[in-house]
This record gives sequence, C-alpha cells and structure tokens, in this order.
Amino acid sequence: MNYIDERFADIQMLRYRLKNFDRLSLKQKEYIYYLSEATTAGRDIIFDQNCRINLAVRKALEYIYLNFEGDRATADFKAVTDYLKQVWFANGIHHHYNCDKFRPSFSREYLQSIIENVSVKDDCSKANLDILYLIHDDDKFPKRVNQAEGEDLVLTSACNFYENVTQQEVEDFYNAKKSACPESRISWGLNSKVQKINGKIQEVKWNAEGMYGKEIQRIIYWLEKAQTVCENQSQHDVISLLIDFYKKGDLNKFDEYSIAWVKQHEGMIDFINGFIEVYGDPLGMKGTWEGLVHYVDTEATNRTTIISQNALWFERNSPVDEQFKRETVAGVSAKVVIAAMLGGEEYPSTAIGINLPNANWIRAEHGSKSITIGNLTEAYSEASKGNGFRKEFINDERMLQLIDKYGNLTDDLHTDLHECLGHGSGKLLPSTDPDALKAYGNTIEEARADLFALYYIADKKMLELGLLNDEEAYKANYYTYMLNGLLTQTVRIKSGSNIEEAHMRNRSLIAWWVIDHAKGCVELKKDAANGKTFLYIHDYEALRKLFGQLLREIQRIKSEGDYQAASQLVETYAVKINRDLHAEVISRYEKLNIAPYRGFINPRFILQRSDNGDITDIQVDYTETYEHQMLRYGGYCD
Repeated sequence: MNYIDERFADIQMLRYRLKNFDRLSLKQKEYIYYLSEATTAGRDIIFDQNCRINLAVRKALEYIYLNFEGDRATADFKAVTDYLKQVWFANGIHHHYNCDKFRPSFSREYLQSIIENVSVKDDCSKANLDILYLIHDDDKFPKRVNQAEGEDLVLTSACNFYENVTQQEVEDFYNAKKSACPESRISWGLNSKVQKINGKIQEVKWNAEGMYGKEIQRIIYWLEKAQTVCENQSQHDVISLLIDFYKKGDLNKFDEYSIAWVKQHEGMIDFINGFIEVYGDPLGMKGTWEGLVHYVDTEATNRTTIISQNALWFERNSPVDEQFKRETVAGVSAKVVIAAMLGGEEYPSTAIGINLPNANWIRAEHGSKSITIGNLTEAYSEASKGNGFRKEFINDERMLQLIDKYGNLTDDLHTDLHECLGHGSGKLLPSTDPDALKAYGNTIEEARADLFALYYIADKKMLELGLLNDEEAYKANYYTYMLNGLLTQTVRIKSGSNIEEAHMRNRSLIAWWVIDHAKGCVELKKDAANGKTFLYIHDYEALRKLFGQLLREIQRIKSEGDYQAASQLVETYAVKINRDLHAEVISRYEKLNIAPYRGFINPRFILQRSDNGDITDIQVDYTETYEHQMLRYGGYCD
C-alpha cells in the first residue's frame, strides 16, 4: 500500500496498514468495529477541551467550505481550505505541537468578503460565521498551553479547563480537597472543568449527565454494542466499569476501571477510551479525551514479552538511589500492537508507544500495560525512505550504515523500554504529592522514561536476552536521539520561539545537559568546509554513564517532588534554543522539502451484510481521503 498521502502546511498525512486483520474472526472484527465507533464518537470533546471557540470556528469553516459558490481555484480560497485542514488536524485553532495559534495566510478582508457573500441557510446565520473574525485577532487565545516561567499559566492558556479563575485559585482549590481527604488517592480534577460562578469556585464534571453529556452518551452506546461481541467475560466487565464511570464521573469508579483494565490480559483486542493524558493542561491535572483500538501483533510481541518478564531485574539494577527503587514489580504487561482506530488526542497525530494507567499508586500495586504501536512505526519508516534527511545531518558513513542496519530496531526497542519499564519504574516517597512538580511534571516524567531506555539499551542484558545481536547496535539509537535533541527536533519550532511541548523539552533537557557535562565525549562541531554543524560522539561508554547520572537525579526529583530542582533543570536545558544554530538547522531542513509533522488518516471499515441485515464480514478500506474523512466525522456525508 501507499503510506504517503496528502500534504498541507507543515503536515504530511500518512496511512497505516491493519496487518492480518483478515485473519481475525467475524466476532473479533465486530468487536473492533464497535470499539472504533466509540473511539470516534468523542471527537467534539477534544475540540472543546482545547479551546472554547474551537467547535464554533470549525463548524463555521466547514459551512463556508461546503457552501462557497465563488472561485475555489484562487490562492485565497486555497489558504482558507488549508487553514481548515490545519484546524481538523490540530483539533482546534492552535498548533498540535507548539500550541501557538495558527496565523491565517488569507486576509481579514478576504474572510469578510466570503462571510458577506456566502449563502445562509436554515442551519447557519451571519452571527455563526462572525466567530471567524477571532482567528485574525492575535490577542485572543494566543496560546493553548502556556508553560512560561513566572506567568499565570491558567489565565494565559486558551485550553478550556478553567474559566474565570487564576492559577493560585485552582491550586488552592485542589489543595483544600487533598487536605480534606488525605487518604484519597484519586487523580484530582481529571474529568472536570473548574470555573467561578457568582464568586464561588466549582467543578463541572464531564459525564453523561453533565458537560459533554451528548458525546459521552454516544460513546456509551457503542461501548454497550461492543459488550455484545467481547472475546471474553473480563473484557465485558472492564467495559461495564468504564460505562459506570462515564455515567456519573466518579473518579473512584475510574480507579476501579483502571485496575480492572490493567489486569485484563485475555484476548487479542484492547482499547483506550477516556480522559487520560494531562499534557493539554498547563497544571498537568485535566485529562484530555482520547481513544485507541488495537489488537496484538503476535509475531512482534515476543520482544516486549521478554522485557516485561525481566522487569524486576531492570528495576534492581537501575543506577538510581536504592530508596527510590521498587521492592517488587507488579503486573508489568507489554505488547506490540496494531492500531485499528485512532481518536481524540490520539488523532490524527498520535503516540507510537503508550504506558497506562498514569496513577503512580496503581502502577505500584497493580502494574501497568505498555504498547508499542508497530504499524504506525512501520508507516513512519516507510514514508521516510530516501528523503535525504540522514545524509544532510550525519556526516559519518559508518554511523549511517549502523543506523540503516539497526535504526528501526533500536528505535522500537527504545520505545519498548520507555513505555514498558521506564514509566513504571521507581517510586514516590510516601510523603510526596503526585502533583508536586506542577507544570514541570510532564517533562520530568518523560525524561525519566527516556533516560531509563537510553541507559538500558546499551546494557549487555540486551544481548543476553536476544533483543539485540550486535554489541554496537545501541549506538544507532544514541546517535539519533542526541541528534534529535540537540538539532533536528528544532525544525518544528518557529524562529525566535522557545520549546513548549513536554516531549520536546524532555529530549532537549537530556541532550543539552549531556553536552554541558560531556568533557569531550560528545560535541557539536562546525565543518569548516561547508559551514554545517554536526554531532560527534567520541565515547559511547562515557555517554551511557552520563545518562545514568542524569537518570539518578531525575528519579530523585520525581520521588521527592523537588519542584525547585525540576524548575532549574527544565529552565536551564529544555526551554531556550540557540538562535544561530536554530537558523542553520531550519535552513538545511527546508532544502529537503520534508514536512516536519505527520499524522494519519484512519482506515474505514466497510460492513458486508446478508439479506436480513446481519453482518457477514467487515473489510478495510484505505482509499478515503482526508477531506472526506473529516467531513464524514463531522456528520456531513456518509
């Protein structure tokens, strides 16, 4: 199949393959189908969570796109179309990665001319379209998630988790709840909006009876359909607990569901559905809605099974302080899976590895599930072949050969170690508040998991377990990781801007901390012949020791909740960009004409029915266009 599809703005759309789907039973296919419908049913939730005007803007743009009767071939209308595609991709008016508000490349005057001349029908009015004037106003909703030190992160973030409250008011509100219920271990605030009404601060729950009720009821409908074709009773019971949580929004019920979900291992098929990750909240508390359906890649899962079976060995041999290590490792499960449907925060841009649940106490007492999404990494790899990137940024022929031979394998292994063991390793001290690191928590946690992976991928245990067959293979991962953290990931950042996103901050923190402590084992050096800067790693063993040293400190910060140390590390190494180096990297990258961001078009399931309406088969269609898929999800077409 052709993995590469449409390109617009700074984005390349890809397709992913559902390997061995045709080998699944009809009942399994139906289970995937119903779960997939539940995965796309919450789409409007993520739009509204990202910014309160997102849905109105999206619908106004879609109305214009569908009803504009003028010249669609002009550069101006193409710019409007591209802007709409960006909004679809980012689930709103802010860039999905750097969180800045998109700048339209069409003028306000052109927008006004469209609004004045487009025909208005019963389901729309000029007032509905007037919301679009806000997209040209730089002072309105400039940043979806603001992480700038010293600012009120609630007031300056456009995400729709807070209303009429300050950061201090939110922190005081939840600190009071924690003090009143010191024994509670729930994830405070995970599924609610905080707002001040008539001078009183209160939570508005996201559940079937409250905010997002219509969407949640639709999710429940499809989850109940999925229960009729589960592979086993334990899957049925897990879905029942999730439905119970969705109905009332009780976080104790969410913990019950999470524990049951993490213990459920029977069957080929699994899913994620709910308010999960907190990267979209500047305070790291509110869960953004996401969905994912996947089934096991039995051929590839052997790698992650080996890792999870040896989890205790990795924990005991970690370079971190003994007091921060777990005495036992409970219920670590890891699989390589095939994504069947992406939704919410996982669509169209998605993670390639996931470890859940996020609650530290559940991980410690009940374990965690980790997945590496093999068909997505396959798509990325296939789409990158022959694009010239490596030749431009690596001037070491031996390293190029090593990366060609082992790059994909070691990248997958890094993801396995990061998700399977890294996130699940270590422990908090009993007195540590899980939210103690505040806005720095996500970056520190991602750095901790990455450092765990980097430290162990070079260990001889990888050879002993048969995960690698060459003692130099890990060097491919070390080189590409450092190259990305120091240089190439910055192509995603606008000139003059800082790094905002937690995963990018994590990689920058690790790479620049290493450079600062390298003592010659790693360096950036400009080639006198062509003026290009290249990475040189002179001592890989010394580099591994540095990764271990930083992992030790990062784990201490996490375990003790040392906010000041976290702030110092992140602000020193993870935020600022060397402007001259940044300009050079952008210039070199632009010449390659590669889109810096990629996302996916979901496959479409085609139901085959008998004369009496029963489903007889489900087939996978890879031909749907990005435009049609977005309009179909919006309810405009079949």
